[in-house]
Amino acid sequence: MAISLPGSGPVLAQETAATPKVSIAAAYSDELIDQVAFIGRGEAINKVDIVARVSGFVEEILVEDGEEVTAGDVLFKIEADTYEATLAARQADKAQAQANLSLAEIELSRKAELFRRGSGTEEDRDIARANRDVAQAQVNLAEAAIQLAKLDLSYTTVRAPFDGRVGRTSVSPGELVGPSSSPLINLLRTAPIYVEFSLTEKQLMTVIESFDTTVGEVANNPKAPDVFVTLPNGTELEEIGRVVFADNQIDPSTGTITLRAEFANNRGLIVDGSFLNLRIEATEAHEVLMIPLAAVQRDQRGDFVLVVGTQQTVEQRYVTLGRQVETTVVIEEGLREGETVIVEGLQRVRPGVTVDAVLSGTAGE
Repeated sequence: MAISLPGSGPVLAQETAATPKVSIAAAYSDELIDQVAFIGRGEAINKVDIVARVSGFVEEILVEDGEEVTAGDVLFKIEADTYEATLAARQADKAQAQANLSLAEIELSRKAELFRRGSGTEEDRDIARANRDVAQAQVNLAEAAIQLAKLDLSYTTVRAPFDGRVGRTSVSPGELVGPSSSPLINLLRTAPIYVEFSLTEKQLMTVIESFDTTVGEVANNPKAPDVFVTLPNGTELEEIGRVVFADNQIDPSTGTITLRAEFANNRGLIVDGSFLNLRIEATEAHEVLMIPLAAVQRDQRGDFVLVVGTQQTVEQRYVTLGRQVETTVVIEEGLREGETVIVEGLQRVRPGVTVDAVLSGTAGE
């Protein structure tokens, strides 16, 4: 005769409680383009601090702060009176030297004629020739002094050496400036612009293998990879950059190699000195294994997923992760295509238990 023990009903109910319901997703293959991401910094192609090359008082400022300028535009005028006077003096010195040269040539001609007739000495003729040469040297010296004076005078007009945009003027009209004083203003050319970045040795090898190229061919070559940049606000720049420089050695102190990409920067969205997210993409896609990122957990040993087998039993599986793509992640090792992983209900199960698995999005709460 069956005996019913007190309390056996509730215990049996607990043991036969409903199997945990979880949501699963299958590992699947997809085409993906390899890419390498890194941090870069905007760097103006041309950048200069404009300083006064002669001393004098600032007479006129002809540029506004932040203005776009063209090569040759006048930015500042320095008081030129002293340099004009110096030029006039050097021109007068030349006129005097030329007069002395004319006199020396006449004297040489006379001494040479007397020597030819036998009434003059060879010594007198040679002295006259030497005096003529000295006079010619004085003319040459005066001409060189004129060139220097003209050069100094030209420096009183400060012009833009290239197209670009100026910064903030650091001087005022009437201020004394000179070669040793602080810069008058700075000028940047940012269209086009460089973005400089560094690749680790591992990243460099990835790029070389992905593009079937060499370090020397990475820059200015049809095989050179395209470079994409994400602006500080998260917007991806429409312009595509190209690598124009790759250093010839790896910095032993950092283990990285420096590269430089050039962007047209027509809208001026890349600013000199700004930090940017960049990526290099392969030209062809390849097949990878992917799962939802929600399935991945981590412990002291590393990343793992909970796999649901054919008997609906949970198995813990450690995996090697690759690149994250939005809400999915690439699995490099640890799973096969078609194997299912738990994406919802992870807190309800543990390895070895049996679960009621349903496709992702259909599991009960």
